[in-house]
This record gives sequence, C-alpha cells and structure tokens, in this order.
Amino acid sequence: MVDAMQRVRRRRGGDRLAVAAAAYAARGWPVCPGAHLRSRQPGSSGRACSCDRVGCPAPGGHPLSPAWQIQASTDPAIVAGWWTVLPQASIVLVTGRAFDVLDVPARAGLLALDRMARAGITPGPVAVSADDRALFFVAARAAAVADDDEWWSCHLDCVPETLPAVTGLRWHCRDSYVVAPPSPLARGETARWVREPGPAAPPDALRLLEFLADACEEMA
Repeated sequence: MVDAMQRVRRRRGGDRLAVAAAAYAARGWPVCPGAHLRSRQPGSSGRACSCDRVGCPAPGGHPLSPAWQIQASTDPAIVAGWWTVLPQASIVLVTGRAFDVLDVPARAGLLALDRMARAGITPGPVAVSADDRALFFVAARAAAVADDDEWWSCHLDCVPETLPAVTGLRWHCRDSYVVAPPSPLARGETARWVREPGPAAPPDALRLLEFLADACEEMA
C-alpha cells in the first residue's frame, strides 16, 4: 500500500486526482473512476461529458463503467493504476459501505454547519461537489442494522421510510455514489472539502439530520 502511494506522490503536481484517489482508497473508502468533463475545443463532438452520451444529465459526475459497484476498490495500487490510464477521470466514492452521505443544497449545508458549531455538534467530513451540493459523510446505515432487509438504496431525493421526507435532502447509501474532491465540476469549479477527512469515524447521521432538515426547509 505504501509503495503505491509513494509512486503516485512522485508524479507531477498536476496529478492531484491520482494522489487523492489513492489516498481515499488507503482510508478504506471504495473508489472507482468517473467520467470527466470534455473540453469544448474546435473539432470536438460538442458533448460535455467523456461518456459521449447525448444530453448526459451529469457531465463528469457519474461512474465510467456500468459495473461500478463491482469495480470499486480500496486497494491503492489498483486505484493508482486506473488514474495512470485515465488521468482526467473524476473520483467517484461508492456509498453504503464505509460511509453514507447526506447530500443537501450547499447554502443549506453551510447554514447547518454554522448551527452545528454553535450547538457544539461536530460533523464529520463535509465537501461541496456537483450541482452545488454539500456532502456530509456519516456512518453507514448498514453498520447500524442487523437485518439486511432493512437496507435501502438511494440516488435520488429520498430518506428511509421511517423518517419524514425532506425537500432537497438526499441520503446516499447502498447502490449510490458521490463525486469527491478535487474532481473538476461544471462552470470551471472543483469539488472541495469544507471539512477534510480526519482520523475520527464518521458521525451518526441522526445527529446531523435535524440541523440539515431545518436548513433545507428554510432554503426551499
């Protein structure tokens, strides 16, 4: 693992995606390569995403392979190899295994962060990513339930059936993913960490949910 990380770090500074992807894998976070934004140069297809799909709904913001759930790896050597071949690939983190992600509009997320700080609540890692969304990394729901039938999948606006629906809140768990920093985004922006990952385990989602739900309702 260490050798793989050292090989990646010896690359030129421009290979930030490779370094970050290998570092996520070293943390035990499942990683797979994503599509990337396509440069609108003369002679290009004019399509925004490297997947070459007409009208791609999430340019540069989705896995490259349809087998992404099987492909995702926590082996830094494997991940480093992907970015050797695909240096522009966005970084896709698969949720529902090492962590879940509560995903809200960025304005609501920043408001909730401020309120958490005043209440003495410590969130885990928080990023701002595609479509101007704030991503709150929380403990995986799978680790909190004993019955596999209680697992549920998400990639759209939804929360567990036991919780009320919240406008603008997405809960990414099994069968879902998020785009991680420093992946390039539309409008020339880059996904970034507001609170970088640290050694502590992600917090329980329910500790943060009330703050996020209130902020989403106010910003709706």
